[in-house]
Amino acid sequence: MAKLGQAAAIDHLVIAAADLESGASWLEERTGVAPVAGGKHAAMGTHNRLLKLGPSLYLELIAIDPAAPTPKRPRWFGLDDAATRARLAERPRLLHWVARVPDLDAALAACPEALGDILELSRDHLRWRITVPADGLPPLGGLLPALIEWKMDEHPAANLPDACCDLMKLEGFHSDAERARRALAVLGLEHALAVFPCERDEAPGLAAQDARRIDRAGLITLEAARQPGVDLWRPVGCREVRPERAL
Repeated sequence: MAKLGQAAAIDHLVIAAADLESGASWLEERTGVAPVAGGKHAAMGTHNRLLKLGPSLYLELIAIDPAAPTPKRPRWFGLDDAATRARLAERPRLLHWVARVPDLDAALAACPEALGDILELSRDHLRWRITVPADGLPPLGGLLPALIEWKMDEHPAANLPDACCDLMKLEGFHSDAERARRALAVLGLEHALAVFPCERDEAPGLAAQDARRIDRAGLITLEAARQPGVDLWRPVGCREVRPERAL
């Protein structure tokens, strides 16, 4: 049983798609594992599927639920943003990450950057508090996480099937890298995200890799790093091949 720790830590990654079915196919193509059914978020008009990355870590594939009514506030993770929707129309994207904290109120008060309002949400047996900006857009282009405080003893990943995948690396890019590093340090998350500078005319963003545990040499690129010359791999069956297209 995976208990919730007392230190701040990465809780889950958020990959968004234009629709859940195409997003699930995209994710299965890259990991070799189909994400399992999650559920619906009535307050946000979204639904999701999940992929376990560790005892208390998972990947959330999320999309707007076409059957749900429009929520009263902008949806989380920037899903109502026109530019974000245009990007998702091309392919799924790693939009954000969520960090678990033991005291959400204290973390929010200490953070030098605005992370949003605290919403109290629930789904089935799950209960949590999470930060969501009023405009729905991820803070600092997604480099600063949404903060979550689970109101259960057991982490949700404990009940997910083992996908034999582990998160290997999470990176962020921002024109004011020091600003992001300072805020992460205050939150106790300075080692959770490696932050690199980018040009001021470049959009901030995230990059991540995970690996199939059955084949450590096979890296799966969830969102490509920006440095040229990086050689990324993913397993297909028992062979390793170069990705067919940029992720």
